[in-house]
Amino acid sequence: MNFDTPLIPATLIRRYKRFLADVTLNDGREITAHVANPGSMLGMKDEGLRVWLEPNDDPKRKLKYSWKIAELDGGAMVGVDTGMPNKIVGEALRNGLIPELIYQNVKPEVKYGENSRIDFLLSEEGKVDCYVEIKSVTLSRQTGLAEFPDSVTARGAKHMGELANVVQSDQRAVILYLLQRNDCDRFDIAGDIDPKYQTAFMTAREAGVEVLCYRTNLSQTGIEISEKIPLAFA
Repeated sequence: MNFDTPLIPATLIRRYKRFLADVTLNDGREITAHVANPGSMLGMKDEGLRVWLEPNDDPKRKLKYSWKIAELDGGAMVGVDTGMPNKIVGEALRNGLIPELIYQNVKPEVKYGENSRIDFLLSEEGKVDCYVEIKSVTLSRQTGLAEFPDSVTARGAKHMGELANVVQSDQRAVILYLLQRNDCDRFDIAGDIDPKYQTAFMTAREAGVEVLCYRTNLSQTGIEISEKIPLAFA
């Protein structure tokens, strides 16, 4: 999934009001960038952090820069935009790049459950329908280990229950955790951050909800799906 415009570097001053960040560009200008991430962004919002912005010249947009990648000490790259995973996975599904999810028809944002929308509904003649929920993973508190969530997510717990109901209706349900960082090779649930989500996750898994976790390759031009990685608790 390529960015609309190649990214440019900047230095973080502060992130605030969830969706805003003040940064300093390389030419010394201080600007405000949009941050498409409602989470805590734990571990990637410290002052002085090197960040990568996507410029835009859209007259309808008030802010002319969007924060897309955080570059951590040591060079690790982390995708900030929580809207990117659906685009990345959607492209991968349509191109048959996820072996566990090869279907002829890929339909995004389909209503199901109680006032919810599944990220992707996969269908093909001769196969049961497959409901796929995507989660963006950016948290890492231990070397090599990625975790989700980075804050309490009642909505995420609700989705786990609805996926379990899909399985009980004799259809496939998959939750795919997409690691928007290039320095982790294992994945786990951050139960200390949200015990209710962990309980909902384990209940759904026991009910037959499938769990997949894939890494990504990140660069200043785009983010692409990479290899599948193991679950730390499997």
